[in-house]
Amino acid sequence: MYPSKDAPPSPRYTLQRRSYMTTVPIVLFACMLWYSLGSFRHSFSAPKAIISHCGHLSSISLEEFQARQTTLARTLVDLKAAAYITEPGASAEYYANISNANWYLSERPLLLIITPEQSGDDIQAKISILTPAFEIDRAKLLPIASNAVNFYEWAEDANPYDHALSALPNSVGAVFVDGHMRTFIVDGLRKAHPDPVASAPYEIQRIRERKSPSEIELLKCANEATVLSIRAVREKLYFGIRESAASAMMREALAAAGLRSGGCLTLFGENAALPHGAGTDKTLGRNDFALFDCTANLHGYSSDVTRTVAISGSEIPADHLAIWYSVRDAQTSAIQTARAGVVAKEVDSAARKSLNNTKYFTHRLGHGIGLEVHEDPYLNGGSLTVLETGHSFSDEPGYYVVGKVGVRLEDCFYIHENGSAVFLTAGVGGQAESPWRP
Repeated sequence: MYPSKDAPPSPRYTLQRRSYMTTVPIVLFACMLWYSLGSFRHSFSAPKAIISHCGHLSSISLEEFQARQTTLARTLVDLKAAAYITEPGASAEYYANISNANWYLSERPLLLIITPEQSGDDIQAKISILTPAFEIDRAKLLPIASNAVNFYEWAEDANPYDHALSALPNSVGAVFVDGHMRTFIVDGLRKAHPDPVASAPYEIQRIRERKSPSEIELLKCANEATVLSIRAVREKLYFGIRESAASAMMREALAAAGLRSGGCLTLFGENAALPHGAGTDKTLGRNDFALFDCTANLHGYSSDVTRTVAISGSEIPADHLAIWYSVRDAQTSAIQTARAGVVAKEVDSAARKSLNNTKYFTHRLGHGIGLEVHEDPYLNGGSLTVLETGHSFSDEPGYYVVGKVGVRLEDCFYIHENGSAVFLTAGVGGQAESPWRP
């Protein structure tokens, strides 16, 4: 028989209720404390040196954009070409400050058209934009680096490529397009234009490949700030931290440094044996290296730095340490080989010879870097590009033993006006000295 609901509670019930009411707040407090301590442990507080490192630099000036446009126009005249056409992306950003960030690509083409205007020996660039008619007002808001822009509109029921050709002088002459332009646009231009439409030749490609002093300064600072961020985060690592937590700290550090679109491939232990692996959210153990392959950008210019690190108290196996130092030696051999006049494949070969042509170095040595993280030219065994002043590359040898260990070290370098190769990270110490001194 159940007690009456009007009966007073038993002493046992009262004691249980009081115990429950006392225990619940304690448990909740303990959970909140545990969560807060965990969040604090995973948080990142940027050193002042990182925050202020690139504050003195500004974006590319209008004068430099105009100089680029003039160089392109003169090259088009030399090649007897009528125009250079590209869409929002790295090349449009280089010549006119039109990036994917301020105009995303769609099935409706918006095109940058640069044509030469010649009067005697004077050659100037004419800047034109082909835009969907309904987007004309938005197109006019683009931060185009030119004092005079001509806009050509195309209606939804019209052929945009016919309108694009109206920007050409007399609508005749060969047209060069950016090599990364989407195929349907190239096909449309070819059908509409009676003269050849082809990918831009090397004479045009090399304009972007060779970096100016102001570009080099931006690349330097972006890469320096990335190294400083990796060093700062390494100090916060601890045994048991997960790859995801370390990656989050790296994003915070890169953002604190004033870099945009920052992120790191973060791989612990044997996960780093897959050069571009996704990881397993592994926890960091005492025998593990931590590999960070980080990129970000400063005023559009990219960083790309990889460090394979160990933390205080690590017990890295002797054979893994030997691999680390052999990779560093290969990186050194590569930059000592690189100089103006050297063929790119020789730089790649120097790194491989240093590693005794091991089967565990499975990828090219490096890539060009600038407005794109990976861009022409490349350092691989088949590249016949001759290194020139202003070229910039990554130098990133690696050694990967699947299921056991992966080591990669990456610093980018440029060819100085004196012909030598200089690490973009030299201002903050350059190469890693050891797994504990990255």
